[in-house]
Amino acid sequence: MKPLSKPLLFFASILAVPITVHAHLIGGAGLSSGLAHPLLGLDHLLAMLAVGVISAKIGGRAIIIVPTAFVSFMTIGGMLAIAGIAFPAVETGIALSVLFFGAMIALSKSPSLKLAIVLVALFALFHGHAHGEEMPVIASPALYALGFVASTAILHFSGALLGHYAKKTVFRTNLLRLSGAAMSTTGMLFLAGTL
Repeated sequence: MKPLSKPLLFFASILAVPITVHAHLIGGAGLSSGLAHPLLGLDHLLAMLAVGVISAKIGGRAIIIVPTAFVSFMTIGGMLAIAGIAFPAVETGIALSVLFFGAMIALSKSPSLKLAIVLVALFALFHGHAHGEEMPVIASPALYALGFVASTAILHFSGALLGHYAKKTVFRTNLLRLSGAAMSTTGMLFLAGTL
C-alpha cells in the first residue's frame, strides 16, 4: 500500500466505525477531557476533519483562514455557553454541520472562501456551545478549553493533510468525494435521530 493512501483509508474507515456519537457531558478533570471530547463524538470528529479537508480543497490561504475561523468562533460559542446564553437546537446545528460540510467535500467544485468562512463560523458556534455547556462540571475549565481547542486544531490539520493528498490523483479525489457524500448522509442520520 502506498504511504499517501493511508490517510484516505483512515478517513474512509472512520465512517464505518460504530462509535458513541454525542460525547457531550463526559465529565473529567480538565485537559484530558478537553483533548478527548472532539475525538469521542462522531459528530464532532467528522466536522473537525471536514473543516481541514474543505480548507485544502479550496487551497491557498484558506488552509489557514478556514480552520482559524472555526477555532475562533468555536471559542466564542463556548464563552456564550459559559455566560449562560442559551442556543436553540445545539445538537441540530452540529448535525447540520456534518451534513453541509460533507456536501461541500462531495461537490466537484470547491466552495468559495467567503462561503466556507461563513458556514464554518456559524457551525463552529454550535460546536463551541456544546463544549462550553460542559465547563461547569469540569474540575479545570481552562485546561479543558485548552484541550478541546488543541484537539480541534490537530483534527483540522489532519483533515487538511487528507484533502491535500486527495488532490493528487483522480482516484483519491473520487474516494474523498464519496467520503463527503457518506458524511453528509451521516449528518442526515444525526438529524433523524437514528445515530
